[in-house]
Amino acid sequence: MRYRLSFLSILPLLLIFLLTSCKNEPKGPPNIVFIIADDVSWNDFSCYGNEDIYTPYIDRLVREGLKFNNVYLTASSCSPSRTSIISGRYPHNTGAAELHTSLPGHLPVFPGELQKAGYYTAASGKWHMGEAAKRGFDTLAITDIGPGGEKHWLNMLKERPKDRPFFLWLASTDAHRDWSADTIRNAYDPATLSVPAGLADLPGTRQDLASYYNEIARFDWFVGEVHREIIRQGEAPNTVIIVCADNGRPFPRAKTRMIDAGMKTPFIFWWPQGIARHGSQKDALVSIIDLAPTLTDLAGLAPDRYFQGRSFKHLIRDEEAPDTFRKTLFAEHNWHDYEAYGRMVRTEEYMYICNGRPQFAKQGPADAVISPSMHDIYHQLDSGSADTAMMDVLLVPRPAEELYRVADDPDQLHNLSGDPRYAGVLAEMRGLLKEWQSETADTEPATLTADWYLRKADAYIQTNQHGIRGEMPGAAMGADTVTNGGPF
Repeated sequence: MRYRLSFLSILPLLLIFLLTSCKNEPKGPPNIVFIIADDVSWNDFSCYGNEDIYTPYIDRLVREGLKFNNVYLTASSCSPSRTSIISGRYPHNTGAAELHTSLPGHLPVFPGELQKAGYYTAASGKWHMGEAAKRGFDTLAITDIGPGGEKHWLNMLKERPKDRPFFLWLASTDAHRDWSADTIRNAYDPATLSVPAGLADLPGTRQDLASYYNEIARFDWFVGEVHREIIRQGEAPNTVIIVCADNGRPFPRAKTRMIDAGMKTPFIFWWPQGIARHGSQKDALVSIIDLAPTLTDLAGLAPDRYFQGRSFKHLIRDEEAPDTFRKTLFAEHNWHDYEAYGRMVRTEEYMYICNGRPQFAKQGPADAVISPSMHDIYHQLDSGSADTAMMDVLLVPRPAEELYRVADDPDQLHNLSGDPRYAGVLAEMRGLLKEWQSETADTEPATLTADWYLRKADAYIQTNQHGIRGEMPGAAMGADTVTNGGPF
């Protein structure tokens, strides 16, 4: 009896030990569901502090998962960003640095690496990466995808093989123009919204924003549908759900810009059995090219030599890991409707932008140029009511260099490049950019792809250069064969 009582007295402690030791220990490689929004800025989910919008299903993933606060894309432009994500490489290193160009066949894609390891791989929704990238998938549902791109998401999840781990690439067209979600329940009231920096507080812009938020609401609903189906199937404990976006909102001073509104992405990582501490946040600097080696690492694979990023698995799995990762991030902007060549360096404290074409304004892509929001900016300029951020949209010439102290200037409005107090910082950032360009074989071609559309118009009006491509950045140095990722 004495022995039995002693055993019973320690049984609760034993159970706690067993539960603690088993907690967050995945059994086998995780299922992975990658959900990517189209044209959504980092702070346009309510979980990132936007008080105008309500994204309850994404917010739930944050409460139960990890929210990353400083994940940066490598391009604020649809197809270059997506090919960069899927290949784990900078845009000029993919051979597809410009909009509407395709990933070449010699480069691996991380779904293909997962496929080799026994994963069932499938993609549904917007594609935009060319034919070669399709080789990484067992199943594709990229036609007849519905108004928001989510038509096949649930069926793909239901119809997958049940005897293999799975990877799903679920790509929305929300919130890309033209708008198609204004008839949803609880549509946003334009009068109640605040207006982001760089836009005019006028009725046309407010309606534009309301329509944009309606598309995000539809995206959020389908994220919730996928989440619920994973739970229903009993796959939740060892399934990763990632939610992010390909570039910033399709408005002036966001999409195609290298500032935070264009280049920073929301990034939510949900994995009940694998996350060290649910509901936590990570402020570490992470590049989206780090995703490919991270996911293959979680699957137990060595990263392909062509991946230029590094795994951040420890930020997910290790509660004691310091909240640091990269010291330096890099991004680029190349042709997207208009001639462009820009490069960005981001450290913990500063952002540096080099404008290779300062003679051109940074007004955004063609769909933003013809938008109600742009019309309202012109109205404010004509009436003398434009503020600094609005004038920045159409500033010509632009400064060849921009330097921002990010914590003090979250909208990147106060250029410090001409301030002698920051001369040392400016020189350091220039040096980092040159080092990165050298190590990754980045080049600035003499003949870039020119404007395909007029820069000021009420509709898409083609120029005489429409359809003509210049030289791709990096092509002269064979950048699509380089494996060096540059400074880290």
